Amino acid sequence: MTPTRHLLFGMLLTAAAGFLDSIGFIELGGYYVSFMSGNTTQGGTALVEGHVSVVLLSLALVALFFVGALVANLLALVDLRWGQVYASAAVMLGVATTLVLTLAGLPPSQTMLVLAATAGAQNAVLAAKGSVRLGATFVTGTLYTAAQDLAFALRGRAPFGRWLQHMLIWLSLLAGAAFGALAYGTLDIFALVMPLVVYGAFTIGHVVAAPRP
Repeated sequence: MTPTRHLLFGMLLTAAAGFLDSIGFIELGGYYVSFMSGNTTQGGTALVEGHVSVVLLSLALVALFFVGALVANLLALVDLRWGQVYASAAVMLGVATTLVLTLAGLPPSQTMLVLAATAGAQNAVLAAKGSVRLGATFVTGTLYTAAQDLAFALRGRAPFGRWLQHMLIWLSLLAGAAFGALAYGTLDIFALVMPLVVYGAFTIGHVVAAPRP
């Protein structure tokens, strides 16, 4: 079982991911900044149908998500004490950059690439604790693991409450996406300030919790 404190942190980060993906989805008119399975399917379908612009945007989002995840993991591995601080700060910087570029008038096909890299980077912000994937920007694997753990629990091979922890992560993404759409409808792109505050809080938290030499 994942400790309650870490589970709550993971739920907050996952909700922030849903918030970002909702805004990206609206800005891009049907593409995702964190759901790469969807973008890959769109890209493959468009490739056959000859929609070159769709292919390019879909694959660019996938590529930037990959690059963001790579950079954040490299930052997290740089230093045992400050690695997660660097990763959190990178995510915060990515959201801030997206906001600034959007306000500068750049089109979503460019600004949302930065947000896709940010979504990829977020997955390195929180270290794993227990069996639950914490702070991830995708939940397909989480849903499968929830079903698997429920099967184990019904056979007496796992704690019964563990599958519910996975479902809470899924619910966090759903709630974050809904709240993101609601905030975007009221604040437009300034809604990004909300997840920016969340990532700033995690950055400060990692600084405070950093192991002392």
